[in-house]
Amino acid sequence: MSGTDESDRSDKPRGRLLDAIRTKTVRTEIDESLPHGLRVTTAYAWRFVVIAIAAGILIWLVIQLKLLVVPLLVALLITALLWPAFSWLLNHRVPRWLAIVISVVGALAIVGGLLWLAVWQITQEWSSVQTKTTESIAALRQFLIDGPLHLTTTQIDDVLAQAWDFLQQQVGALWSGALVIGSTVGHVLTGAVLALFILLCTLADGGGIWRWVVRLFPRRARADADGAGRAGWATVVTYARTQLLVATIDAIGIGVGAALLGVPLAIPVGVLVFLGAFIPFVGAVVTGALAVFLALVYNGPWIALWMLVVILGVQQLEGHVLQPLLMGSAVKVHPLAVVLVVAGGAMIAGIPGALFAVPLAAFVNVVAAYLSERHGGGAPPTERDLIWSTVPRSRRNPA
Repeated sequence: MSGTDESDRSDKPRGRLLDAIRTKTVRTEIDESLPHGLRVTTAYAWRFVVIAIAAGILIWLVIQLKLLVVPLLVALLITALLWPAFSWLLNHRVPRWLAIVISVVGALAIVGGLLWLAVWQITQEWSSVQTKTTESIAALRQFLIDGPLHLTTTQIDDVLAQAWDFLQQQVGALWSGALVIGSTVGHVLTGAVLALFILLCTLADGGGIWRWVVRLFPRRARADADGAGRAGWATVVTYARTQLLVATIDAIGIGVGAALLGVPLAIPVGVLVFLGAFIPFVGAVVTGALAVFLALVYNGPWIALWMLVVILGVQQLEGHVLQPLLMGSAVKVHPLAVVLVVAGGAMIAGIPGALFAVPLAAFVNVVAAYLSERHGGGAPPTERDLIWSTVPRSRRNPA
């Protein structure tokens, strides 16, 4: 009996092995009977479904933790903006604590000074601008009534009411984005304090924080994760430096042009242009339209036309002459990718989504390309592999 039991036990694993071989053979025959295109499409499809589910869960978590995520992203973006000056101070043997104080206090002083100038000019010129705006609107209404359109007062009021409702809806949609910091002053202040704290931590011990993050990965993946993260951070720093350059050139050019043309509120317009430039394309269009509208209402159509010429000229000079001259080929972002990403970010998360869409997309693109190349055993991604070609050029010392 015992011999029979031992033979039965030895036959069970063999039977399971034979069943597995038969099942695998049947599956292989079924797969081979399907068209090659269908097999490839199915393989891509289920992987895409898995990625979409993971992305949906990630977006849901971000929305739930929006009061933490938005200040974190704000702090990281400000860190990227301050990083070139901060690194320059460290390289010139300035103590880290003093470099942090100089960088943060200097940035706050610049932003505070710009806002003070804007508020000062608004208080000085607001009454005259308001009076001139009322007169221009009355003249426009009279032209629509007496002109070739022959509109009635009721029709004009209906059109204005519809336009105002549409504008309120669009502004409300932007401000009620999924990642808006909060609807109360307390949420805004809490987010600002948290962003400042994260900024100080990243400047004080960013390297240590990143090394801790890398240790969360499996040991075999740490080298690739470290390299991908550093490449992505270099991309974000380069993007921030480029956008700062773009914002400064646009603000100075458009602000000075508005002042020379006699357009009111030239300093606030310049400040808005500076801030709006951090949302690519969309910010420039909105702030430029505001400058043209002020010129049209206050100075008339000819000055508004010249204001439009100044805006287009500054943007063309910045985009095609100054930026390539100062930055070379360090930053090349395809305009189609920028427009689509900014629009998608605004649809998902309102103003914060539009602000963070481009740096996040650039970071993800570089990290994904880096990891795919490393996984395939190749070299890190080259400029031709990336639609976001924002990896800084390597600086070679002459031999």
